[in-house]
Amino acid sequence: MIGGIILTYINQPDQTETKNPTVSIILPIYNAESVISRCIDSILKQNYKDFELILVDDGSRDRSGAICDAYASGDDRIHVIHKENTGVSDSRNIAIRQAKGTYLQFVDGDDWIAPEATGLLVAAASTHDCDLVISDFYRVIDNRIAHKGDIQEEGLLSREEFASYMLEKPADYYYGVLWNKLYKKSLIDKYCLMMNADISWCEDFMFNLEYICHTRNIYVMRIPIYYYVKTKNSLSSQGTSITKVIKMKTTVFEYYSKFFKEVFGEKDYEKSRLQVYRFFFDAASDGTVPPSLLPGTIRLGEERTQINTKVIEDGSIFLNIYLQRKCMESCLQTAAQRYDMQIDEAYLLLFLSQNQNMHSRKELSDFIGRPKRKIDAALQKLKSRGYITWKQHSASKQHSSSEQHSISEQYSTSEQHSSSKAEGNKKTNRFLEFQILPDAAQAISDLTDAQNNYYQIIYSDFSEDEIPAFESFAERIKNNITNTLL
Repeated sequence: MIGGIILTYINQPDQTETKNPTVSIILPIYNAESVISRCIDSILKQNYKDFELILVDDGSRDRSGAICDAYASGDDRIHVIHKENTGVSDSRNIAIRQAKGTYLQFVDGDDWIAPEATGLLVAAASTHDCDLVISDFYRVIDNRIAHKGDIQEEGLLSREEFASYMLEKPADYYYGVLWNKLYKKSLIDKYCLMMNADISWCEDFMFNLEYICHTRNIYVMRIPIYYYVKTKNSLSSQGTSITKVIKMKTTVFEYYSKFFKEVFGEKDYEKSRLQVYRFFFDAASDGTVPPSLLPGTIRLGEERTQINTKVIEDGSIFLNIYLQRKCMESCLQTAAQRYDMQIDEAYLLLFLSQNQNMHSRKELSDFIGRPKRKIDAALQKLKSRGYITWKQHSASKQHSSSEQHSISEQYSTSEQHSSSKAEGNKKTNRFLEFQILPDAAQAISDLTDAQNNYYQIIYSDFSEDEIPAFESFAERIKNNITNTLL
């Protein structure tokens, strides 16, 4: 018993015998039986597996506690804490004290996370040696979603640079919530950081302000990895009096002012004081989902690669080709989102980075398996981004039976068509000589990593002996097909 709170631990492993997990995912739960399975399932389906999941049942009166216990009985990574109802902040504090991970990730029971969420957060934290990772998210209303974020360029920021962005939108959920971030447990322990359980408004934002005060740098990740569903209860809907609302806002504002004085210093704080004061008057904003007819909204499910289960059930001859393509699209999708690219653009850029011979548009369409009109659109977008450029070459040939094996694309304008009649029905072969530009380097690197993830998925349960054997058979199959088609 801690502070009068009854704690019951389910399925707690002996930490002296097992390696501590890299990530502790903390999920407070209260009367969420209708949605909690969706949330927990999304966590257990993470591509990244080195985590523990701490479920804190905050005195639920429905079946939430029993559902948590059922999950814990089937997975050693899940630990359940049953406690009296003392609120979400107290639930998080208890979980933080019990967490064994190097990093902490927070999820709310109404919501869910993308399969790559934890892996991307950990990769960013370890690769860039940063103290905090912040990501974009999806705002969900019914069957529609909108991509939400604030900082438009991905990369590493100093504490001061990050605070400058916060000044622009002082009450934005992007900065205030816990669930689109990854924290270092060592920093939280070192400075004894906790949620303020005495307030019910912006308590997570206050925690973030204190935490950021102790950071060196912060990595901004522009990939939406979290699905935020429910607008949490406002103070007015909780029946909170105006006097108490003002008192809580004043408390939070004092934290907010102290934060900017700490980050900027007294002199620079005075210059930004009016912007800081905006926080007191601005309402917390999670970003609404615009009507379906307006830009910026899509149907839930359209943001991710999905497979048609009927094809799998039918066992068609095209099944393997279909699944491989969908898996590759799924892997490329994450990297593509980071650079605001469509899948067609990602495919094309990756292909050109590995095949820099001269190609016609028809060849590109054939190799990548996309219609030529999409290849044309993707080429123009990649060029406008400064990722690629090309030179066009032309050559004339007399028609012959051997041209059926030509790898050059045939084009004819009206003038060429008229000329061909007079010159023995000639056609102009046009092909493109591509150049990859320096600005594409990081995008290509991420797309190559995505391609490697695809291979890791394929070989995920192979033994060391099975992989070379499979590759040998695959090479023989490729040779058989090549010899047949040539």
